[in-house]
Amino acid sequence: MIAMGLAACEPVGVDPSMEAGANASVTGESPADVKYFRSDEPMRVGIERFNEGNFGLAQRYFQDAVEKTPHNPSAWNALAASYDRLARFDLADNAYTSAVRFGGRSVQIINNEGYSHMLRGDLRTARAKFLQALRLDPTNQTVMNNLSLLDSSEKFMAP
Repeated sequence: MIAMGLAACEPVGVDPSMEAGANASVTGESPADVKYFRSDEPMRVGIERFNEGNFGLAQRYFQDAVEKTPHNPSAWNALAASYDRLARFDLADNAYTSAVRFGGRSVQIINNEGYSHMLRGDLRTARAKFLQALRLDPTNQTVMNNLSLLDSSEKFMAP
């Protein structure tokens, strides 16, 4: 499983069973211009751009991924995380809803929803989401790191 930094959304924790696979898709206008791409290429490039901090470009690749594999919860989760980093929380909420619809309420999705609420300043909801994720996986280091980050953030918030 690919993982991001210590305390962050986890759009790149891709479960291989949820990946699009190695099927090729064809693009181009004429036979001479035809190029073949692995169907998981948008996810791979989106992950690279996200990890580089280029969230706008990552969002474009993840959008392409959900268009090519609309039932892939990892692609929807990644798209939601990129929207979070662009402060497009309305679009993030819609993408998280799709991720849950196609993959259920996984620890990763719940954690990312918590991180989304932390970015919005909604610390109460963020804590509830992180605790919900921790109940599902009490040893998840990313969730524990996000709780620590939340705790340190709350120290600087006005009462």
